Amino acid sequence: MGLLTGKVALVTGASRGIGKAIALKFAQEGADIAFTDLKINEETLAEIEALGVKVRAYEANAADFAQTEEVVAKIHEEFGHIDILVNNAGITKDGLMLRMSEQQWDAVLTVNLKSAFNYIHAVSPIMMRQRGGSIIGMASVVGVTGNAGQCNYSASKAGMIGLTKSIAKEMGPRGIRANCIAPGFIISDMTAALPEEVREAWIKNIPLRRGGTPEDVANVALFLASDLSSYVSGQVVNCCGAMVC
Repeated sequence: MGLLTGKVALVTGASRGIGKAIALKFAQEGADIAFTDLKINEETLAEIEALGVKVRAYEANAADFAQTEEVVAKIHEEFGHIDILVNNAGITKDGLMLRMSEQQWDAVLTVNLKSAFNYIHAVSPIMMRQRGGSIIGMASVVGVTGNAGQCNYSASKAGMIGLTKSIAKEMGPRGIRANCIAPGFIISDMTAALPEEVREAWIKNIPLRRGGTPEDVANVALFLASDLSSYVSGQVVNCCGAMVC
């Protein structure tokens, strides 16, 4: 028996990176998996299927309210219940404020923050009827500290934190927990695009002297999704090697 046996988890943006690592970790612990992305990675789907759990993938734009409502309805019909929601879908479009376009601002806030609203709005009636559920928001340490050149991304992740804390207060009486994970420098496709000198500078400022892995974040997500954290709600867990503390 795994920590999530009998649970159904919905993970957005899970074709690769942190989302994929979370979906795989949850499946290893017995959860059935529904995941979404703009384009489904068939290799990810096959890897999860190989773990022997039920899995379905849905091509959908998390930032589209109507699509989200449709996808969640399909998942609920297919699986019968939704116990865990991980709002992982996200993008970056970095730039200094003076050079940032309206499109860069709107795109990041829409994908990173509105998508979380969309999915929470869609799953809330289901979890409230179930009188239980765990909602996990993927924030970032820059949502706590801010970061030059990332005002849009930082604002979206700070918004995720505020949204999650509010949901914890609003839905707690129905047994629904909501928490955030704030990753630091995580080795991924997103950070791989940074110049080498930038990556080295980040790592020098991390007391553990290494970047994190998607699996490091997935382990925190597992704790927050499972009954191990049954009395943890409204919290932000930094997963950053003590970069922010």
